[in-house]
Amino acid sequence: MPEGHTIHRLAADHQQTFGGRSVSTSSPQGKFSDGAALLDGHVLRETDAHGKHLFLGFGESAEAVGWVHIHLGLYGTFRFGTGPAPAPVGQIRLRLATGEAYADLRGPTRCGLITGDEKRAVADRLGPDPLRTGDDPDRAWARISRSRTTIAALLMDQKVVAGVGNVYRAEVLFRHGIDPYRAGRDLARTEWDALWADLGMLMREGVRIGRIDTVRPEHTPEAMRRAPRVDDHGGEVYVYRRATMPCHLCGGEIRTAGLAARNLFWCPSCQHR
Repeated sequence: MPEGHTIHRLAADHQQTFGGRSVSTSSPQGKFSDGAALLDGHVLRETDAHGKHLFLGFGESAEAVGWVHIHLGLYGTFRFGTGPAPAPVGQIRLRLATGEAYADLRGPTRCGLITGDEKRAVADRLGPDPLRTGDDPDRAWARISRSRTTIAALLMDQKVVAGVGNVYRAEVLFRHGIDPYRAGRDLARTEWDALWADLGMLMREGVRIGRIDTVRPEHTPEAMRRAPRVDDHGGEVYVYRRATMPCHLCGGEIRTAGLAARNLFWCPSCQHR
């Protein structure tokens, strides 16, 4: 499932490609035909991202026609192209097009037309997002500091922190030497502040380069004279999907276990309980 940096990057890409332009909208698959018909020919005025939710606002104001609310889920993808849009191939839920560019959405968990009030209701259910300017980490801390739930599970709870997924939770906990099984209430406030700041930095870098890189400069393949990571997800990481491999720092074996319906990765030697 895409993590929050991907959604923020998509919001920026849509704004750059279609913002301020009259956009042709269609649903070749047919599942979003009514919404696409209402939007067709309107101007894309605004884009927004909150956690793993993407919002595209159409009309003279975002309230005038509504917002397309998109959640990619496990299988959703956007593909951008230049020039006139070709004949649709496959299950395209939503196509946005001008004469110069197009974007096709396939396989999302959600693609619906909502009002401004409904958009605010979605946001109210989500925790603060490290990539949203002004989002308050105190809101997350208020829940974390009282919880017996593990910090690894809390970081994956979108009602606590929005946008963090399996890669970022494993990597940020490693970077700060925090055992993933420690209860939220056993975390120090200084530790939470450091986690929040680091998440913001890592995710902003993810938006910039389009992949997740989490190793510090002194731990890159070049600095350590080691082979680069070979993985479909790309990027250099410390523990994610490195089960049974040696830790870059201590040489101990990276472990994995199921937690919060996902595979957790950590180094028992570097992340002390």
